[in-house]
Amino acid sequence: MVFYFKARPEAGDYTIFMGLDKYENEELIKYGFPEDIWFHVDKMSSAHVYVRLHKGQTIDDISEGVLEDCVQLVKANSIQGKVSESSFHFT
Repeated sequence: MVFYFKARPEAGDYTIFMGLDKYENEELIKYGFPEDIWFHVDKMSSAHVYVRLHKGQTIDDISEGVLEDCVQLVKANSIQGKVSESSFHFT
């Protein structure tokens, strides 16, 4: 089951997707849209979290609120990521 979330209201109308396991992560990659931006904990097992941008937007248009919602979901769904906040590496 793929999980769907709405970003916090003040961050705007964005849908965030998250796979439950590696199989769902593969499905999200396979059926993703060009507007999807992917988040995960670098070099560690973690959920794959995607935010779907609006047509014409780029990664530079992601607000701090949407960014925080995505990274909090990634962190909360990574055993190792929960232990050490220094685990995060954004590219």
